[in-house]
Amino acid sequence: MRTHSSTDARRRQAGRRHPLASIALITIGLLSTGGAYALLTTTASADAPAASQASISEGQKIFASNCATCHGMSASGTADGPSLYGVGAASVDFQMGTGRMPLAYQGPQGEQKPPQFTQEQIDAVAMYIASLAPGPGIPDQKWLNGDGNIAKGGEVFRINCAMCHNVAGAGGALTEGKFAPSLSGVEARHVYEAMVTGPQNMPVFNDTNLTPQDKADIISFLKFQQDNASPGGVDLGSLGPVSEGLFIWIFGLGAVIGVTIWITARPN
Repeated sequence: MRTHSSTDARRRQAGRRHPLASIALITIGLLSTGGAYALLTTTASADAPAASQASISEGQKIFASNCATCHGMSASGTADGPSLYGVGAASVDFQMGTGRMPLAYQGPQGEQKPPQFTQEQIDAVAMYIASLAPGPGIPDQKWLNGDGNIAKGGEVFRINCAMCHNVAGAGGALTEGKFAPSLSGVEARHVYEAMVTGPQNMPVFNDTNLTPQDKADIISFLKFQQDNASPGGVDLGSLGPVSEGLFIWIFGLGAVIGVTIWITARPN
């Protein structure tokens, strides 16, 4: 009986897991996962064009020469300019592509002006900033063709954008010397980039707030507004009752006064 019990004990001891077995399994799992990730990362990097690193280096040089004064040599920001970590290539393409950056002067907000750099230089700086931290990328061309739902785009625009940009996209005044610019003539990619990056006073409309299709519909609506004349006749800048009231006050009342003077002068 004792011999049988000793045999069972030895069997249980032999089948018992070694105390270090769990640690060994975890280590093997981590090494396997890390190795697979490194392999995939290396493969993705190998597929990238060799010019990418050269473009990033070129973008870093342009940034150091033209942007570092305000944003810092490492783009981490200074008292005169915010950090650019996480703003993404879309923000760079918008700010530099519309000429807002570099700033002409420190003011309430950057104003649009002719771009100071070629598109190739802007792309290089965008690639450099994108390499520092993940952020919104350049929008896909399929969202910029103007083939969206115009009616839906107009509805979404009026709900989310018209309170600042006016129902016709003509722009409007904000507080403390700031303003919402006119959207007439703005490139589709810059409209999309503004929505995903939220420049200056504009809120960020990420894909949870407005889907890419919603953004494409807004772009289609704005393009339709730009390409088609106002159905009501002269739009007077599409500024609403202000310009319309001023027109009536100056020309309508002026005409009434002129007719009155003409009538009273006839007997003489």
